[in-house]
Amino acid sequence: MERFTGSFTQQEPIPEAGIDAALAVLRHGRLHRYNTVAGEAAETALLEEEFAAYVGARYCVALASGGAAMACALRACQVKPGDPVLSNAFTLAPVPGAIASVGARPVFVEVTEDLTIDLAHLEAAAKASGATVLLLSHMRGHVCDMVALMALCDRLDLRVIEDCAHTMGAAWKGVPSGRHGVIGCYSTQTYKHMNSGEGGFLVTDDAGLAARAILLSGSYMLYARHRAAPGPEVFEALKLDVPNVSSRMDNLRAAILRPQIAMLDDRRARWRALYQGMEQGLAGVAGVRLIPRPQHEDYVGSSFQFLLPGWPPGRVAALVAAAAERGVELKWFGAADPAGFTSRYAHWRYAATEALPQTDRILSGLIDMRLPLTFRPEDVAQIARIIAEAVAQAGRDAAPAPVVVPAAD
Repeated sequence: MERFTGSFTQQEPIPEAGIDAALAVLRHGRLHRYNTVAGEAAETALLEEEFAAYVGARYCVALASGGAAMACALRACQVKPGDPVLSNAFTLAPVPGAIASVGARPVFVEVTEDLTIDLAHLEAAAKASGATVLLLSHMRGHVCDMVALMALCDRLDLRVIEDCAHTMGAAWKGVPSGRHGVIGCYSTQTYKHMNSGEGGFLVTDDAGLAARAILLSGSYMLYARHRAAPGPEVFEALKLDVPNVSSRMDNLRAAILRPQIAMLDDRRARWRALYQGMEQGLAGVAGVRLIPRPQHEDYVGSSFQFLLPGWPPGRVAALVAAAAERGVELKWFGAADPAGFTSRYAHWRYAATEALPQTDRILSGLIDMRLPLTFRPEDVAQIARIIAEAVAQAGRDAAPAPVVVPAAD
């Protein structure tokens, strides 16, 4: 019986250009983004300028994490304590965490079988809650029909903040992820598409929102040192009213990240090849439903999901255990208790209890798996074989004992 011996958490090394740039920052010691010498542009300011150009945004702010970017975006949009903020029920904890961090109230929206936000339920939840902001999570890299979503949100007068932690480098109909709403937020945590350990970005075309975000991030009165930012005149009416919530990125992480921007398109192509290899390996496996990818979605397949429709919990648990015994790490969103990075809306007790039967049904059979770029195509093929065999084994292990009917006398 074959066993996978690779690591689901091992990332590629930081590029040599990033290591060299980081060493230069360490040697001169000016890690703080505003600690510069005459004529010097900080690594962080250059990073913001370069990332803004990559996604086609006017303004960019580099922050300490993706969660910090979302919280900053909510504050920039002047979300107040007690305000309802809509978001996908299928997401990760930092998304409702960002809403809770500003004192607002998460209002969850049902997920579809394709793991995207349910537009019909979004409309109903918006009208029932009175929310004016949607924090849209492109969870695990699945992008909904952004044209339809934006048309609906325009009609409902909803401002959209996009959580693009899993879609940096992705696009819908050629428009980069993060460029449909008023603000796009990204993460550079180790398991994302650029790696600085922790970090994040916020992008926008709105000068007022950008100025608020820069002041919120902790610019003090040094905002003129930003490059992907509005002019000083935009800050004049805001600088004494917007609080400093220090959440800046530093020059060390910026130095590590700058060379990785040029690698994003190649990484997307390599992740796509791994993802499609997994699709091919699991196609036709009885009991498994794969997630269709729309033709308009230029996705980044850095993780892989599949559904086990109608499976009882015991059978799903048996599959996860059987795969783990053979070195394949599967995460199950339907487990009773949160584990590691995996939790769901019912586990977040700081949010109001909601009844979301469609989401409950879908997440009860949702399996999630990382696809790091350290995997090779042959690794993916092996993992798919192991999962297919584990699916069959789980069916046998969970099958009830046959009923023996006594023969008639």
